Amino acid sequence: MVEMNVEVKKALDTRLAAFFVQTASKYKSTIKIELENKIVNAKSLMCLISLGIDEGCTVKLSADGEDAQVAVEDVASVLS
Repeated sequence: MVEMNVEVKKALDTRLAAFFVQTASKYKSTIKIELENKIVNAKSLMCLISLGIDEGCTVKLSADGEDAQVAVEDVASVLS
């Protein structure tokens, strides 16, 4: 399992959230995103939007699978 804390540089509006999900969906690994003790599937647009990720907050990304390291780094780049 790979984990990374990321400071969000830009609030996740619908467009950016959709791009985040598209990026996460490219990978075989299971990818989760956590904010304030709520953990959701990073490949689900509805789950991601439900977190209400705003600019300046810190989220925790985690991935488990064969491409976990690359997956976490790639989805983190969408947020930062």
